[in-house]
Amino acid sequence: MTDAQDPAADLRTTTGGGPSDDVVVPPGGLPTPLLEPREGIPPVVADADALAEVVAAFAAGTGPVAVDAERASGYRYGQRAYLVQLRREGAGSALIDPVGCPDLSALGEALSGTEWILHAATQDLPCLREIGMVPTSLFDTELAGRLAGFPRVGLGAMVESVLGYALEKGHSAVDWSTRPLPEPWLRYAALDVELLVDLRDALEKELDRQGKLEWARQEFDAIASAPPAPPRKDPWRRTSGMHKVRRRRQMAVVRELWESRDRIAQRRDVSPGKVLGDAAIVEAALALPANVHTLSALPGYGQRMGRRQLDQWMAAVDRAKALPENELPQPGATPAGPPPPRSWVDKDPAAAARLAAARTAVSALAEALNLPQENLITPDTVRRLCWEPPQRLHADAVSQALAGYGARPWQIELVTPALVTALAATA
Repeated sequence: MTDAQDPAADLRTTTGGGPSDDVVVPPGGLPTPLLEPREGIPPVVADADALAEVVAAFAAGTGPVAVDAERASGYRYGQRAYLVQLRREGAGSALIDPVGCPDLSALGEALSGTEWILHAATQDLPCLREIGMVPTSLFDTELAGRLAGFPRVGLGAMVESVLGYALEKGHSAVDWSTRPLPEPWLRYAALDVELLVDLRDALEKELDRQGKLEWARQEFDAIASAPPAPPRKDPWRRTSGMHKVRRRRQMAVVRELWESRDRIAQRRDVSPGKVLGDAAIVEAALALPANVHTLSALPGYGQRMGRRQLDQWMAAVDRAKALPENELPQPGATPAGPPPPRSWVDKDPAAAARLAAARTAVSALAEALNLPQENLITPDTVRRLCWEPPQRLHADAVSQALAGYGARPWQIELVTPALVTALAATA
């Protein structure tokens, strides 16, 4: 395919390959430590009166609003927010305790129509939605960094390489359900939104310079308009190590232990892994222990576990062992879409050839545009297209298929010529 046929060719001559030297500005080659928020650590908002003041202040502010949330992953049950941080011109920074203020819908409404700046938005949006905060438009600084070709896109790395400041990241994995929150943690939380607006502005300029700003806007709109993810069906099937479990009776043990663990974890509000590890669940399923003594000898059920705990896990195993055949779980349903690519050579050699050619084409295009392949087009979309290609391999048919799989217009415009050529070459 010549450059005249390639809509990415003109872009490759204007993008300059990656982030410009003007963006990477650590003074003197060393980042400046960012130690304190500009206005100091704001007080934690934990009651209705203080929240009303914050809502009024942020409603009167100007420009986009920086938003972040802290969870207690690995410590508490679920993924709820335990601290929400915001910053906006004219309002300063705010730290809100969702335990004391569980309904932030008034704040969400006050910010409706305002652009929200988040880093890795898809991680925080579910817990923000739970407390009534849903953006109508957003700018994701992590995704912007990926599209701009930055090799490291964590918040600390982006702030350092783009703005020349060093963020202290030592408290990212602490238990944010702790009350009261220690001052160093609050300082860290406030600093996380301190420079998000500046980072957003710099990344917007860089994306515009590379000719990628419209791509980013389409991606941001897709994130903002995406509906909440539906509940997972049979979540116990996602137990780590489940691939070792082959027999239906063993699957029943996994299900009983997983569901018992989940009820206990929810009641105690702790991470399920702190109640019983996935590895221990799989060990019991494979061994099908006959009694508590046998169970206690398995990895994960050692001396630290009391008799009462052992009894409850043994009861779950016994329930699974007592189930009639017609109530045992069936093997996992075949997921929608094509089979795993490793089986394509045997199942459909022509499809395997199409996939190899398409992957090569996408990889070359992504490298030329200096962005990750998965952001240019998702691997699942490529697999689906190659497994069931359109009957007629022309641009309109391929574009229509890509749109049906959820590809954005910018992605369709860029990858369609390359995919048509790749698929036609293997026809």
